[in-house]
Amino acid sequence: MSTRPVRFVHRGAVVEHAAPEPTRTVLQWLREEARCTGTKEGCNEGDCGACTVLVGELGDDGAVAFRPVNSCIQLLPALDGRALVTVEDLSPPGGPLHPVQQAMVDCHGSQCGFCTPGFVMSLVATRERHAAAGTAPTRQQIADDLSGNLCRCTGYRPILDAGERACAAPGARIDTAAIAAALRTLQADAPLATASGFFAPKTVEQLATLLEAKPGATILAGSTDIGLWVTKQFRPLGEIVHLGAVAELRRIEERDGALVIGAGATLEAAWAALAARWPSLHELWLRFAGRPTREAGTMGGNLANGSPIGDSAPVLMALDATLVLRRGARERRVPLHDFYTGYMRNRREPGEFVLAVELPMPDAATAVWAYKISKRFDCDISAVCAGIAITRDAAGIVTAARLAFGGMAATVQRAAQAEAALIGRPFDTAAAEAAAAALAADFTPMTDLRASATYRLQVAGNLIRRAALQAAGTAPVTVWDRALAPTEAA
Repeated sequence: MSTRPVRFVHRGAVVEHAAPEPTRTVLQWLREEARCTGTKEGCNEGDCGACTVLVGELGDDGAVAFRPVNSCIQLLPALDGRALVTVEDLSPPGGPLHPVQQAMVDCHGSQCGFCTPGFVMSLVATRERHAAAGTAPTRQQIADDLSGNLCRCTGYRPILDAGERACAAPGARIDTAAIAAALRTLQADAPLATASGFFAPKTVEQLATLLEAKPGATILAGSTDIGLWVTKQFRPLGEIVHLGAVAELRRIEERDGALVIGAGATLEAAWAALAARWPSLHELWLRFAGRPTREAGTMGGNLANGSPIGDSAPVLMALDATLVLRRGARERRVPLHDFYTGYMRNRREPGEFVLAVELPMPDAATAVWAYKISKRFDCDISAVCAGIAITRDAAGIVTAARLAFGGMAATVQRAAQAEAALIGRPFDTAAAEAAAAALAADFTPMTDLRASATYRLQVAGNLIRRAALQAAGTAPVTVWDRALAPTEAA
């Protein structure tokens, strides 16, 4: 691959960067080179949202679609072929404020102001998305979209007031004509290869060939994990192969009786597809992470990195997922429950990458539940995450059970003894008690800052009990209202 500059759209024009360091972040470039200091650095790990920006791409319809992402962990070369919009781009100097900015002023949505640019950009993304669809977001939807933005002084009620007011205000959408024209120009560029060792192939064949030739390269997808290797661990990454330009990897489709999720599909798109087919997964979709993380991270990356507290794996194991792996021209399939071999280790061979995740389509005889236990409701790391799938015959007897847990061992894994305790009996409270008691034979959890070993075992058992109560229709499970009532004066 011939080397060329990184090219992306910023402020309506194409920006070229000859050979940026592969691990230079978008936030560093904005503040130190572009001198766009409205975007703030808070946590520098994609958790607080102060650095939120919009990344735009051309959709199949030729329109520009924007995603809110955390610029602090996005690597600058990954912007190649995309558009970057920051808080400075929303209104001209001396001109009227953008409706979101004006609403934040009118509703007193800012005090110290440090987090405000991130809130503004997340709300602009909400406003743009609903305006394009011809819909109006509910207050709860606005609250969900702000789950990746933290405010320490104002509180969320006036910010939600501002979001409602801004989304109801007419006009003043982002002018995308110049952005779309520039992005169309960039589509003709050759696949990215920089002199500094950052590669972004555009097809699966190019990707397979490149990784076969560079089996030691770091595979980068959404950067929501690898970005922290850079900003927190200061790890050298060597040569980087980025998957974000391979459109085929982002496909989600039903094929041969299975739901096939491309490894490059964003977490937001992947979880939306799962929740559309298994509605019981809706809450875990929203709680998986803040929206900027879900809009950047990928399902394939979450599974390949293999964190023992990753929230995708327990659910997908319960759904009997299979990974499609590719190396060169060879493809093979590995059941997800057999993929992990130890802490952050798996069966992927050098030069091999995750191509897709395959899931059997929903079965009317199988009920599915997913639960996440964490200290904070939104955008937090799990202490325990559970995926539970129970198949029953016409008499209500359990014929198959898949119970998978994260946070209970060095890898996400199924609870074989607990599953066996359920087979051949009704899924009732007695069966749930037997399965909960069997968990001690399946897991020896660790104690850490998030939870003690005793707590984890108790909670995991309680989640099986909760599923049994929900199966019987008797579980009094209520999620509190996170939208907060509007301020009376708003």
